[in-house]
Amino acid sequence: MADLEFFTDPGDFLRAADEYLGRDPVLNTVVATVSQRLRDEIADGVAQDDSFARWWLLVRDAEGEITGAAMRTADFAPYPLFVLPLPDDAAVDLARALHARGEEVGGVNGALPGTRLCAEELARLTGGVATVGVHTRLFELGGLVPPRPAGGHLRQAVADDVELALAWFAAFARDADEQAGRPPDSHHEPFEDRPSMLRRVDGGRLWFWVDDAGERVHLTGANAPAFGAVRLGPVYTPPAQRGRGYASAAVAEVSRRIVAGGARACLFTDQANPTSNKIYEALGYRPVVDMANMRVLTDRRTGGRVGPVGAARGPRGRRRPW
Repeated sequence: MADLEFFTDPGDFLRAADEYLGRDPVLNTVVATVSQRLRDEIADGVAQDDSFARWWLLVRDAEGEITGAAMRTADFAPYPLFVLPLPDDAAVDLARALHARGEEVGGVNGALPGTRLCAEELARLTGGVATVGVHTRLFELGGLVPPRPAGGHLRQAVADDVELALAWFAAFARDADEQAGRPPDSHHEPFEDRPSMLRRVDGGRLWFWVDDAGERVHLTGANAPAFGAVRLGPVYTPPAQRGRGYASAAVAEVSRRIVAGGARACLFTDQANPTSNKIYEALGYRPVVDMANMRVLTDRRTGGRVGPVGAARGPRGRRRPW
């Protein structure tokens, strides 16, 4: 049986996992950026949603070496775990440990095959079924290949852009699911509220591409650097503005700035969207690992619900991002 070490404080987790996360900052980007963000928000007195079980996990082998990590920090439906590469037995043991703890898990995101093995074992234990919502792929930028020029220029977002950014963040996952013919909310996307969007803007982590007429026609976001890697996303162009090279131009310029600042640029793609995958590969992004968003559905005959026991919105109706 794998040695599973749970943490409830992101600072404690980061201190224990520092060397491990730093070995491969691109592969570990989601866990690293989320953990650092939550640690900093707690230090700054930002209220946290305590309506669900939040934890971090390290897996250790018999010699005490870390062989994998996971976390449960998402307080948006279906309250998924995020799993970094895990040994097969550890993925199964994690599912069994959560079942023994009484945690209901509605989804598992992350690297394959551990994500699939964990979700399938959770489904078996609850008499349900595990299904793939979205196949994703993590890419890292190699050598940047400049795209063809697009009219306009990149502009960093300001406070007056927040309302449009909120609308486009919401549209991003909805449009992706619709384009792929999937049910809504397959993406397991986080919700951004005005305070969290303002923190993005204040942190210089959001840009618009502005056309020659001064209109905002595209949005590219990024996360704060973690262990020398920066993850782009979301990348969104409204339907009426697509096909004009805005996404390629914006992602290329944001990526160039990231690399110029001494960091490694990475991003996730939806494998069901060949257009975006083609764009990123043309810019010089190369695949790192395949991942998936999986749903864990309880047996409908039992009337079981999906999500953690007692899960609800936070005290102000907020859902915190990854």
